[in-house]
Amino acid sequence: MANTRRAARTRNAAATRAAILTSAQRAFARAGYDGAGVREIAADAGVTAMLVNRYFGSKEQLFAEVVAAIMTKPILLTGARLPSRRGGAEMADALVALTAADGQPLDGFRIMLRSAASARAAEIAREQIEAHYQHDLASALPGKHAPERAALLLAFVAGVQIMRQMIGLRALSSCSPAVLAKILGPVFQQLWAGEPGPATRSRRRHKPL
Repeated sequence: MANTRRAARTRNAAATRAAILTSAQRAFARAGYDGAGVREIAADAGVTAMLVNRYFGSKEQLFAEVVAAIMTKPILLTGARLPSRRGGAEMADALVALTAADGQPLDGFRIMLRSAASARAAEIAREQIEAHYQHDLASALPGKHAPERAALLLAFVAGVQIMRQMIGLRALSSCSPAVLAKILGPVFQQLWAGEPGPATRSRRRHKPL
């Protein structure tokens, strides 16, 4: 009987924690770090603000756990794409499909964008990005300056999402996906593959016109 009660409490605690995280993700995506309140998050999860603080300690820690949870489920940097030699081109294709004008921006991106004005939220986001997306991508990239190239790829991803999907820059939002992928693919692939070796550069210099 005691074991049954403990198991029930564990299940209930896990469900409560998950409900709070889901509610917090919605709130941070909608209003950003500064605009989302613990009471609002608690009410949406069906719990009290005191219980939110009991599970997560603070709004900062709750925000960090939401961001970390999102980054454990990558959409562009999938386990299948990271080891691919054509990962950059594949990443560009996926980004173009992901940022269709009629699509819904991802929660993770909206959270970052709408929370960037908060110095503390920006610090938390940077720590999580460096620990997850940038670390995983840099570890997969061959050649020199992998951390810098990984960061540039992430910057391109953020920029395309802002200009194409959030702002709706017409040259991007109305452009054919195939054309955008054709333009972006070589740029992403160059960052992915790194600098060409001396033999490759030599062949390019002497390639007949």
